[in-house]
Amino acid sequence: MPRIGSSTVAIIPARFASTRLPGKPLLKETGKFLIQHVYERAARVFARVIVATDDRRILAAVRSFGGEAAMTSARHPNGTCRIAEVASTLKCSRVVNVQGDEPEVEAKHLRLVASLLDHANMATLAIPFSDPTETENPSRVKVVLDKSGFALYFSRSRIPSAGDALLHLGLYAYTRQFLLEFVKLSAGRLERAEKLEQLRALENGVRIRVGVVAGVARGGIDTAEDYRAFVERQGRPAGVRKTGGTE
Repeated sequence: MPRIGSSTVAIIPARFASTRLPGKPLLKETGKFLIQHVYERAARVFARVIVATDDRRILAAVRSFGGEAAMTSARHPNGTCRIAEVASTLKCSRVVNVQGDEPEVEAKHLRLVASLLDHANMATLAIPFSDPTETENPSRVKVVLDKSGFALYFSRSRIPSAGDALLHLGLYAYTRQFLLEFVKLSAGRLERAEKLEQLRALENGVRIRVGVVAGVARGGIDTAEDYRAFVERQGRPAGVRKTGGTE
């Protein structure tokens, strides 16, 4: 399948200072940097992929494997602001925010979330819960949809019942124009209460199109245990380093 043209750019926000797993973009027990796994997955789908980072070690790592990277301000409060800085310099119409700690993101999911911008200015994905008890887990973000496939609400709590909620996947797509407007909006009451940035869009009357996918959600690499499990799935001995050798 041909790659999506340069009018849609995948941007991967990456920072070194993770609270639970510092330096995780540079972990390299598989023989590749963690950020390289993500980059290569995205590059199968998009003609242009850019890593947005405020750390020169990550910049050097990306360039070492032939990837494109851009330095951003260190003052950004989140990855959305980081990708918006890069997007503001590009001549593209759509931006896909690919999480830098999700090395097993699926190509079909990347294609789907980008395509949903045909019907909205912002889009994301969700998946049915495979374990019903996870609907009680506050670290699993839930979303409920209207009949047209747009988000009604996102929450860390169980909403409104286990049967109606889907597990939200942290993959986003935006029209470039909306992304640049979005990062200028102030956080509202619901966003502050739930600590979910996407609620800022809903609070401002912006509809978020949600694609529902099947399968098992791997999620991101948040801890050393997550990384060991990923390494094992790659078929190599596990063992975590704090950096990948680009110090």
